[in-house]
Amino acid sequence: MSSSDIFIGETIGTAVLILLGGGVCAAVTLKASKARDAGWVAIAFGWGFAVMTAAYISTPLSGAHLNPAVTLGIALKDGAWGDVPVYLAGQMLGAMIGAALVWAAYYGQFQAHLTDREIVGGPAPRDTPAKAVEAQEKGAGPVLGIFSTGPEIRHAVQNLATEIIGTFVLLLAILTQGLNAEGDGLGTLGALITAFVVVSIGLSLGGPTGYAINPARDLGPRIVHALLPLPNKGGSDWGYAWIPVVGPLIGAAIAAGVYNVAFA
Repeated sequence: MSSSDIFIGETIGTAVLILLGGGVCAAVTLKASKARDAGWVAIAFGWGFAVMTAAYISTPLSGAHLNPAVTLGIALKDGAWGDVPVYLAGQMLGAMIGAALVWAAYYGQFQAHLTDREIVGGPAPRDTPAKAVEAQEKGAGPVLGIFSTGPEIRHAVQNLATEIIGTFVLLLAILTQGLNAEGDGLGTLGALITAFVVVSIGLSLGGPTGYAINPARDLGPRIVHALLPLPNKGGSDWGYAWIPVVGPLIGAAIAAGVYNVAFA
């Protein structure tokens, strides 16, 4: 695979992943969406099918890493680091494009949702302390969950552990069952296996943090959320943003180490 093929494949594939994955979150969350309140099972399967679709699209070009944690795990497994920056660049760009496409597809729903006073409330009272207003603006806004993950209970150690464990399962499944014959990306059957693994992680381990298990999936859309001209969007929760980046990378490194010791 050439560097240009890798970059194009990862950009397109990750954009599709975030478009469909973020799209199901938007469908379940936003006012005036026909799928509103469809629930966690819909989100888990939506993300699983998003992974499958994106992987089948991008496999011929890049091997369908679609995730910096996957790229890191494969590099640690094989010791091949030359194309890692190209993979990461494509994944980040694709994640941002996909998030912007979710906004475009649900533009009217975003506007209706974020101007509904039952959802976003009214302006802060005049006597509200400035620090309280600032904290509210910096925290997670009402639609941030469409773009990025966040914890149900904010506990840095537990949140980090949850992301490490979920990504460890994902990477161990990919390294043992999902790679193609060359070992540099998902094969045809591997894409299907990985999709069902993602569904399983979502259903079993997704409740505490929303299971980012992919640094680009979380960071790219979080940047887009911060940049988009959304009314009453609130903050992008940058205080939490390091966890869905660091946790998956640690989980991938541990999975690669276990693979090299136990399976290689």
